[in-house]
Amino acid sequence: MNQRVLVTGASGNVGKEVVSALQSFHPTTNIRITTRNTEDIESSDVVNEIVYLDFQNPDSFQSAVSDCTSVFLLRPPAISNTKDTLNQFITVARNSGVRRIVFLSVAGAADNKLVPHHAVEQQLREASSDWTILRPGFFAQNLASAYREDILKDNRIYLPAGSGKVAFVDLRDVGKVAANVLTDLSEHAEKTYTLTGPEAYTFQEVSNILSRETKRDIKYIPASIAGYMYHLWNTKKMGLMQIIVQTILHVGLRFGQAEETDPTLKQLLDEKPYNVEDYIRDHTSIWK
Repeated sequence: MNQRVLVTGASGNVGKEVVSALQSFHPTTNIRITTRNTEDIESSDVVNEIVYLDFQNPDSFQSAVSDCTSVFLLRPPAISNTKDTLNQFITVARNSGVRRIVFLSVAGAADNKLVPHHAVEQQLREASSDWTILRPGFFAQNLASAYREDILKDNRIYLPAGSGKVAFVDLRDVGKVAANVLTDLSEHAEKTYTLTGPEAYTFQEVSNILSRETKRDIKYIPASIAGYMYHLWNTKKMGLMQIIVQTILHVGLRFGQAEETDPTLKQLLDEKPYNVEDYIRDHTSIWK
């Protein structure tokens, strides 16, 4: 019997890479993706099923996880209170016979109660061994999403990261790991994997690489905490909790919270992961 994998957040940066890796490396797997509006996503050869799921509508949980062997769980940025959303979804998934839940968390979530991922991790660890937690570092793909508008419009990267270094991880690699864990139900239970790129870079070094590859003059401007929070509110139109979480994560870079490289990703892939220079070189058209 073929496995059926449910992928939440399949339209986002991470979910797309998980679906792509499942299709490329595990072609016999049935892929079910979720959306709050099934009309927004067209069916394709990659996806076998599209189902309705809204984490703020518990009535949608049961049908989404029905007959699934594993679930890739991603927290939507707009959800900060997980008690009645993701945590309740986990309970429904377990009661429905899901054998593996792979949760995309963040570095530091184990000890930082202000980060919403912390409560989800705690829920997963209670009374079951069906979970695997992935804690990737900062995404190289942030340069194409969260930071792209500043790069395109203002020729700058504007963050409160100081001179801190970041071991950027490429989501192409994260997607491969997630796909392997979702489909190998004999391994990875009760494991927490820290996933980083092979080298750490300052944002000044990243802006230099961007400038070289795009042939544009892109600067890194270290932001103050207040200046960055205002920037997120004024230009990104984020809510207060999102602003606080984003600020905490980026200020932590000043103190080396994302500097350390971890060998786990290379071990799980059995090959050298992409670094941020590889990512920029492969996607230069995004910033032109």
